[in-house]
Amino acid sequence: MNTSTSTVIDAHKVSRTFNPETIPVLAVDDVHLHLERGEFTALVGPSGSGKTTLLNLLGGLDKPDKGIIHINGVDITKLPANKLIDFRLHNIGFVFQSFNLIPVLTAKENVELIMQLQHRKKTEIAERVKILFHQIGLEDKVNTRPAQLSGGQQQRVAVARALASKPQFVLADEPTANLDSKSAANLLDVMAKLNVEEKITFIFSTHDARVIERARRVITLVDGQIHSDTARVETNVPHEVDKLKL
Repeated sequence: MNTSTSTVIDAHKVSRTFNPETIPVLAVDDVHLHLERGEFTALVGPSGSGKTTLLNLLGGLDKPDKGIIHINGVDITKLPANKLIDFRLHNIGFVFQSFNLIPVLTAKENVELIMQLQHRKKTEIAERVKILFHQIGLEDKVNTRPAQLSGGQQQRVAVARALASKPQFVLADEPTANLDSKSAANLLDVMAKLNVEEKITFIFSTHDARVIERARRVITLVDGQIHSDTARVETNVPHEVDKLKL
């Protein structure tokens, strides 16, 4: 766990039940979770353990039935929809397992969109896009639409989109699931560099041993509850990270 004493995500007694009127499924059950600035954390556990649901709750994509979630002191469970959207836009980057790229936009346009919504300068957007596509190794695919990209390529574009605005937090649901070993390592290197240099907090929901071995904190969920929470002293950040340019 990061040595900072600044808690930036604080979930208290959070629960989420699906289908409460028919066959209730308690996906997240009375979870207490504190995350410090600059953490590199993996949520792990068997399928159905609540990893993705907890990630969605922390990102404000879903609301708990019970409990509160503070991010930077803001209780996101009480924000009205328009303010919650604005909060996510300026604070959180998302990487979805299903990519969620906009099909009518090119890869470059998908990555540009978040920064345009933030009203960034055109020159700043262009430079950031150029750097990110170099890092994900898709410089020759910037004008390609998602349907013409492989699953792995779409995932890399989705990661670039999440990182584009340099958010305070990145919540990633199985970000390496469709990548080969080299591509996965390169993406994890990029994330590790941003984590170390810019103190971006990364939270992964994952089954991937490549992600888990790089995490500095591993939280295991079983049946919607935290079964174990292990902090590691080593950073697991390779020396090659120093050479990356972001």
